Amino acid sequence: MLEKEAKLVSIQRVLFFILIAAVLIFAYHQSEMNFPVLLQRGDNMAEYIRSYFPPDFNDWQYYLSETLITISMGIWGTLMAAIAAVPLSILASNNMCPVWIVQPTRRILDAMRAINEIVFALIFVVAVGLGPFAGVLALFVHTTGTLGKLFSEAVESIEPGPVEGIRATGASQIQEVIYGVIPQVMPLWTSFTLYRFEANVRSASVLGIVGAGGIGVSLYQSFGAFQYQKVCAILIILIVATGTIDVVSAKVREWLV
Repeated sequence: MLEKEAKLVSIQRVLFFILIAAVLIFAYHQSEMNFPVLLQRGDNMAEYIRSYFPPDFNDWQYYLSETLITISMGIWGTLMAAIAAVPLSILASNNMCPVWIVQPTRRILDAMRAINEIVFALIFVVAVGLGPFAGVLALFVHTTGTLGKLFSEAVESIEPGPVEGIRATGASQIQEVIYGVIPQVMPLWTSFTLYRFEANVRSASVLGIVGAGGIGVSLYQSFGAFQYQKVCAILIILIVATGTIDVVSAKVREWLV
């Protein structure tokens, strides 16, 4: 027992933890973190938050209709991304494709994932004009990069036995994917997609800042006009909508998985 415990402490592990500590300290200074200032200026923050109340729900019907547009953007952005991510995830999986296909596909997914939705929304607003469609396209591109990465990780973690068994019958590569891969990864894919849908509704709520439609337009205008009570009303509606989506997503996940 003592010999096994001794092996837990090695030079490599000590150096690793020293490196982690150095990275954390460096990131702390680069982030200019200053918790005492946060505590000292807490009164200012509290005063600012008080200006949000009471919420102004006079235009609640308009806010509700805009929120439905935002949710619709999230639905279609996520659906299109999930469909596109399926073949891309197969091409990005080391256990399914050769490295000369995997690496370029992963770099494409990295690029799609690295650029924020707002940047894509600006590009698509120029292409298709102001409105929700530009937001849907922005969510679609960014979410494809995210789901493609998550889907490929699920594919790489499958059990090889079913795939090898199907291959032994002389099945094609597409049949191997359909009958050997997808049944194993479908629960994870479903969970990832539902989670990204929730995240996309939140992301869609700010795309209106650049004219991509949804409740973000009203939110941005209310902030610009210092109408914080209207901002509070919009945020409450978004919180309720997100909570409802979370409950429904959980039920759908239980039903499908």
